[in-house]
Amino acid sequence: MFEQLGLIGCGLMGGSFALALKRAGLVKRVVGYSKSPSTTERARQLGVIDVEAPSALLAVSGADIVLIAVPVAATEATFKSIRHLVSPTMLIMDVGSTKRDVIDAARRALREHIGSFVPTHPIAGREVSGIEYADAELYAGRQVILTPIERTFTTQLQQAVDVWTALGCKVQQMAPEQHDAAFAAVSHLPHLIAFALMNSITGQDQGKEYLSLAGPGFRDFTRIAASEPKIWRDILIANREELLQQSKVFQRSLHALELLISGSNAEALEGLLEQASSTRANWRMTSKHNV
Repeated sequence: MFEQLGLIGCGLMGGSFALALKRAGLVKRVVGYSKSPSTTERARQLGVIDVEAPSALLAVSGADIVLIAVPVAATEATFKSIRHLVSPTMLIMDVGSTKRDVIDAARRALREHIGSFVPTHPIAGREVSGIEYADAELYAGRQVILTPIERTFTTQLQQAVDVWTALGCKVQQMAPEQHDAAFAAVSHLPHLIAFALMNSITGQDQGKEYLSLAGPGFRDFTRIAASEPKIWRDILIANREELLQQSKVFQRSLHALELLISGSNAEALEGLLEQASSTRANWRMTSKHNV
């Protein structure tokens, strides 16, 4: 059991982690901080945190486990604000959807304290955000990716594995580069396409009319376009090299279909559609929900 969780970022991800730890009996006290004091106050009112901290530094004071649940672009500033109280026995994790940029920020900001940091990506989330949506079940049954570096302390790495496993998660480790390449393909590109599709429709003169006719397929396909814009702005820019590479691959695939449609090549078109349909039908998520 941990004595105190220092929670920086009292939103959906951070709040859900705090609730999950509490429900599992893994932490005695949660001290939380958010940039907006009203958010921190609301987190306390909802019982997500026990104590409101006036700063990120004071949120980690006395903590033996710290979760940084802020947009990836704010990670370095957060690390800088807490580094003077980071100890060799403290476990620090994040929940960022990109890892190389977060690790680079940790190297610059935490310096000699970087061994306490275990880069983490829980594959969980929703298209909504905010402390009101915090849910102790958010991480249950989900994958959690750890991307330790050569300086990560083995004790903290094992603690990270143990705590996420205790929350019912399926934990695996991979290199940061491998992580960012994979999630550019299966998470970041789908979001980019969903955002682009919505804009392509609403940018047409009859866009509103078209949307009024959309059904369940459109709803399911575009669900992630309702995700928090600021969070996804940061993710798309942070992983831009891998994302743009995956976008090129997608554009080639789309163009191949367009050529077959243009040429009325029904047999070849059906072959590519069958390939995609079969792959999708045989695919199974290893977690309940991916974002």
